Amino acid sequence: MTGYAAGNGETPGSRGTAGNADMAGAGGVGATADAMVGSTAGSTAGSTAGSTAGSTVGATGSGIGRRRLGSGILALGGALALAPIPLAGAAERGTPGTGPATTEAGAATGMAPEARRPHRPTLRRGSAARAGLLQKPLDRLVREAEAYLTDSPKHPWYAGAVLLAGRGGTVALHRPIGKAVRYAAYDETTDTGVEFPAEQQIPMAEDTVFDLASISKLFTSILAVQQIERGALELEAAVATYLPDFAGGGKQDVTVRQLLTHTSGFRSWIPLYQEPTREGKLRMLWNEVPASTPGSTYLYSDLNLISLQLILEEITGRTLDVLLHDEITAPLGMHRTRYNPPASWKPRIAATEDARLPWSGLERGLVWGEVHDENAYSFDGVAGHAGVFSCAWDLAVLARTLLNGGVYGRSRILSEDSVDLLFTDFNTAFPGDEHGLGFELYQHWYMGAMATPRSAGHTGFTGTSLVLDPSTDTFLVVLGNSVHPVRSWRSGSAPRVATANQLARAVPVRPERGRTAWFSGMASASTATLTLPALRLDSVRARLECGLWWDTEPGSDRLVLEVLEASAGQEWRPVPFTTVGPGSGPGPGAGHAGAGPGHHRPEPQPHPEGWVSGWSGRVWHRLEADLSAWRGKRVRLRWRYTTDQLYVGRGAYVDALRVRDDGRTVFDADRPRDAGRIEATGWVLSAD
Repeated sequence: MTGYAAGNGETPGSRGTAGNADMAGAGGVGATADAMVGSTAGSTAGSTAGSTAGSTVGATGSGIGRRRLGSGILALGGALALAPIPLAGAAERGTPGTGPATTEAGAATGMAPEARRPHRPTLRRGSAARAGLLQKPLDRLVREAEAYLTDSPKHPWYAGAVLLAGRGGTVALHRPIGKAVRYAAYDETTDTGVEFPAEQQIPMAEDTVFDLASISKLFTSILAVQQIERGALELEAAVATYLPDFAGGGKQDVTVRQLLTHTSGFRSWIPLYQEPTREGKLRMLWNEVPASTPGSTYLYSDLNLISLQLILEEITGRTLDVLLHDEITAPLGMHRTRYNPPASWKPRIAATEDARLPWSGLERGLVWGEVHDENAYSFDGVAGHAGVFSCAWDLAVLARTLLNGGVYGRSRILSEDSVDLLFTDFNTAFPGDEHGLGFELYQHWYMGAMATPRSAGHTGFTGTSLVLDPSTDTFLVVLGNSVHPVRSWRSGSAPRVATANQLARAVPVRPERGRTAWFSGMASASTATLTLPALRLDSVRARLECGLWWDTEPGSDRLVLEVLEASAGQEWRPVPFTTVGPGSGPGPGAGHAGAGPGHHRPEPQPHPEGWVSGWSGRVWHRLEADLSAWRGKRVRLRWRYTTDQLYVGRGAYVDALRVRDDGRTVFDADRPRDAGRIEATGWVLSAD
């Protein structure tokens, strides 16, 4: 895409603050990508990221992620330790699947561990309850998405959208909102859209087809992993092994893995559309000099997936559109997914931009039924980085296939080992830019509270996004036409974050015991406190015990245990504690979710600074805090949950609060009198 300034992210405090970064780079007026690349070109590598042999990775400088291209904000995130990855097994395409599931995975517990794959469901429509989801958050999901049809803050974020959310084999929400076609043109002098007459405008429908933009990269990546699985492509091989001319410009050592994980050193994009011939475009690519040493920096780039397209076409002898049909869409029955949709589809396709100079690289007028991306358009609509058109249901089928381990119905497109490569972080050297093969991982800036270390997805510049969360077996599709009538009207990813937050909230978290637990809520830029009454501690054996469940934006949002001495002039101070995850060993923690025969109680995890943040596995942990330091004193204890103004996780839960002192129980939240003395600000008792 061209002409989109990197500084256009929504400002903190406005409705939605997620960074806008759906494109690889920006050219033309307002472009800042090249300058941003220059600022990081000198980054040095500690070591190569993501070895598939399971080697450890040294620290390196981080390049320009997609979030920073849009808003200049790089959210904090933890890196997964990269375990040894098994080589993908032989393909099992065409082998029978198990068909629809008879039950919904995790519906009772609120969890669907990835190791638990007894069923391979296919999709059907159903209620929230059948999906193991809560209805009220799904209703809020729609309301919040509809809010962005109005000025947010100056212009609508999109003219319309199609929303789809589900869990297991059940699609519990499939809702069109707004218009698929509303504007005939954009008037740059007044910064207004010129609307079609009302009778010519087209409302969104469930089956409206969208230009997916960069979500196309996922299809190219899956096609590449298929070839890796079949032995025709090697992950660690140099690209020049397959494309000798690629070695020009010092790219002889760039590997296939680096293309898939955006660590090749390519800058974000180059204006290939300025070359009238395919040969000229390829010459530009062959001569491109890396902006950084391959493997030293993460830098999202369209050129990676264009290069991957050329490899696939070389080793298979088929064009990318034919590969897409033969290897993915036909086996899965995705009949509304393809490159270059026929003219007969146009009334069912969402319009995109009034593409004109200077904000567009090409003078095209209203783009409707043709690919929006200029480089993809110059490749006759078939490109590795953009160009795929699809609808929400088809993307849900793809999501279900991957969550099933590569199979849908009677068709298998990838082995389970190969699917694991999509959900495994290869970029451990670049915390915050977690990446599987082609799929982005753990990105709160558009996944919101659905983000986990294994949550995978992608966005597209036209206003599209797809998120899969294996930990809860949920999937979310948001397809919007946010460049209609012009790309400068929207910024950030606020609707994506808002909808993802609500789907995450729709997955119930059952109390550790009893009917309710204390829930922190999911508000951003807030502080919530849960305070116990004043208690006198008389012995060195005083301790706090409770159940704890947390999932927060890593580093930025914290849950802190604090103490306040009753004497005047004291301040709240953190209390060190330990947590123990679920297991089947003796003592507290036995019999919790995830426990089973042959398991042992995990080792206690110390939290010496008195707080937790990030990912805890979305399971209950048992907490114990030593209060002996306050022997002979009267104290108050509280939980303080603080969030910044950007993103949030699923929040925190506290249950079964108890304070023991030398065998005496001095406070027990299960006793009505004690429970009534808890002071809650922002926390609520919740059954889910």
